[in-house]
Amino acid sequence: METSGPGAGRAVMGPLRRLFFGKEVPRPAARVRFISYALPIALLALIGLGAAAGQYLLANRHSLVPLAVWALAVGSVLPAVAAYTRPVLAWRLAFLMMFLGTVNEGPKEPWPWNPVQIFVFLFVLGRLAVVSRESWLTFWATALSVGTVFLYAPPANAWGAAVLLVAIASIGDIFARRRRTGELVAEQNELTELERAKRAILEERTRIAREMHDVVAHHMSMIAVRAETAPFRVPGMTEETRAELATIASAARDALTDMRRLLGVLRSEKEETLTEPQPGLADVDALVETARAAGLDVAVESEGLNGVPPTVGLAAYRIVQEALANAARHAPDGPVTVRARGTSDRLLLLVSNPLPRKPPLREPSGGSRGHGLAGMRERSTLLGGTLSAGPVGGEFVVSAILPIGDQGAGEGTGA
Repeated sequence: METSGPGAGRAVMGPLRRLFFGKEVPRPAARVRFISYALPIALLALIGLGAAAGQYLLANRHSLVPLAVWALAVGSVLPAVAAYTRPVLAWRLAFLMMFLGTVNEGPKEPWPWNPVQIFVFLFVLGRLAVVSRESWLTFWATALSVGTVFLYAPPANAWGAAVLLVAIASIGDIFARRRRTGELVAEQNELTELERAKRAILEERTRIAREMHDVVAHHMSMIAVRAETAPFRVPGMTEETRAELATIASAARDALTDMRRLLGVLRSEKEETLTEPQPGLADVDALVETARAAGLDVAVESEGLNGVPPTVGLAAYRIVQEALANAARHAPDGPVTVRARGTSDRLLLLVSNPLPRKPPLREPSGGSRGHGLAGMRERSTLLGGTLSAGPVGGEFVVSAILPIGDQGAGEGTGA
């Protein structure tokens, strides 16, 4: 591993610059259950420690004026206040007090600092080591602290203090490394779970694509082939019948092409966006012409459709498409009316057709009622709109209200 060069120098010296001059992001306060009790107790403890430091200085620093004594006493405990959310700032204050705390040191004092200041400094260094995300930051804080101890403390005491500082910093760094390792493991586990979920989704999409290909696409291919070959297999067809069969075969081929494109999207591992433009309100006329060519009597009334967003236009197109398909299936003899009206904040859709005079001769196999109405409701709901479908008087009416504006949902994907 390369350990020298400009990159290694920045890795070593960068934490030293951040220790003194870097902007520190405050750590979030922990949620303590009994915080209302803990804060007053901590405040009283700090006041007591400050008073003890002041009394010690008054007894040993006779040449200091009382104001200076109490300033040093406050400075001795102030780093402990900042250490909770700003450990780097707390170390800066405590390191500065290592120089100021030696002012007018008494000849009988075993240490150049008062005992409260020593205790607070050990706490601040340990706090910095535990919460730091950089081992080099802890290293520099410890090295500078040890150097200051050897600068001011008596030689007999300096070695013991240095060992204590290194031990506290090392233990704190071990806890910090364990925490960072735990965070990395948790992050890796989360990524693994996400990958598993994505893989499960892809497998399900592949299964759906396989079923659609093996069942639906096969039947659609058979429809297209039988419609194309019918004029050759059945003699005596009129030109109108031949044209109708050709239209059925063309529609089946187009539907098969769209299905194969959809199958490609389902099998893809990437979230690809369809490059072909999606239909919208401008394509409703072509949809209506197709329905008319199939023998359905359709009338269209529209107004104020300029400025409808593509997402809303796509949902409206799909709703009209499904409503026309239902009308052709259940009431092919009755006229169908499609009304679309846009306002400043919504699009109103109304598709109505007479109720069938008698029930259909045959229900779909398996008793399935289909998913058309549910799909229309889902599209409306995703856009924040509403949809109702059911008998009204003597007609079956599909009514949809789609909001126009910034849509938070409803990606324009094809049906």
